[in-house]
Amino acid sequence: QKPYKQTQRSQNKSESGRLQQQNQYSRKEKNTTEIRNTNPQLKMRLSKQMQKEKKRELDEKLALSCPTNDLLEDLASKCTRDPSPDNSFQYAFALSKSRNSDELRYSISMLNSLVKNAYEHQVDCMFGSATAHYLLGEYDVSRSECEAILRNRPENDAAAELHHACCVAMDEEEARAKKIAVGGTVAVAAVGLALLLGGGKKR
Repeated sequence: QKPYKQTQRSQNKSESGRLQQQNQYSRKEKNTTEIRNTNPQLKMRLSKQMQKEKKRELDEKLALSCPTNDLLEDLASKCTRDPSPDNSFQYAFALSKSRNSDELRYSISMLNSLVKNAYEHQVDCMFGSATAHYLLGEYDVSRSECEAILRNRPENDAAAELHHACCVAMDEEEARAKKIAVGGTVAVAAVGLALLLGGGKKR
């Protein structure tokens, strides 16, 4: 009986230890969650990090989907032989992921023409155009086109993802512009101070 009692006591102790560890872990998790919920600055910082990460993932996907010259030549020849709306769309949509600015402009022109001519896949044309504008750095135009898609197709994940990336890119551009403006103001102030001190020395 004694060995049994000792074993039972040791099991009770180990069980008690596990429960204490679980309670400590739960308290830590609760405290961390409370800090995140009550600290808006930390919450905003974490949110911005997640937003930048999502934009980076989209940029990587677009880089991987950049069309090869062979593919573009093949689609262009098909378009020349049979300039049907479907062939034109396939060629324009492939061009919309190019890294060549002239090809991106041509893609936008072709896709907009298909939309005006009431091509069947209107949303895909608009998304291709939005992608081309994004790659050209025209984030405001791309965002507007994504919003037009989402008004009619709120479930369109691709448009939502691109819209999100446009917003992040525009925020980054604004932050860079502010830094340049502050740097310019400091430089002008430094020159003014140097001139003032120099004039004082001459007197």
